[in-house]
Amino acid sequence: MDNGKWQVKGQYFETCNCDFLCPCIATNMAAVPTKGHCDVALVFHVDQGSFGKEKLDGLNFVVVAHAPGAMGLGNWSVGLITDARATPAQKEALVQIGSGQGGGPMAALAPVVGKMLGVESAAIRFEKNGSRRSVSIPGLLEQSVVAVPGANSDEPIYLDNAAHPVATRLALAKSTGSHFHVFGIDWDDTSGTNNGHFAPFSWQGN
Repeated sequence: MDNGKWQVKGQYFETCNCDFLCPCIATNMAAVPTKGHCDVALVFHVDQGSFGKEKLDGLNFVVVAHAPGAMGLGNWSVGLITDARATPAQKEALVQIGSGQGGGPMAALAPVVGKMLGVESAAIRFEKNGSRRSVSIPGLLEQSVVAVPGANSDEPIYLDNAAHPVATRLALAKSTGSHFHVFGIDWDDTSGTNNGHFAPFSWQGN
């Protein structure tokens, strides 16, 4: 497809298998994850966006990753789940954006990715409700988070100036459930103590 200019903005959230608070961001990926390895799913809902002439408004995609140790050491395995509603051209655009092949923030992760696990297309239901975020992809991924309230209980605690590919300001959250069975990676956590983040995102590339 035409790898022209693109821009997307919308809402993101993630859960990972680290106990709250995940040490990876605070140490610029130098710390060993609390479980010794990292399983993480980053969920994106595009409020508004385009890739060249392809409109992407309302579509969802998920970046799934497994790191066998400290994230900064690399050798990540990464896969993508794209919205089943996407046309073939829209799907390719989401792959270009989510994998970093089309430039933009995810391209910065290329040095730590050792293996691409492929692309799945599935129905993705994303929900945002106040301080809560959730996603349902039947048979593949179910996860949800709730914000950790700050001094003003209506606002979460934020981690600012973060070295994170999605955004530099992340709301801190805890998972209320993470179930992950895709690309050969299986993970379930219902403890309510594993880590989460969410933020608006605004990306562009050319």
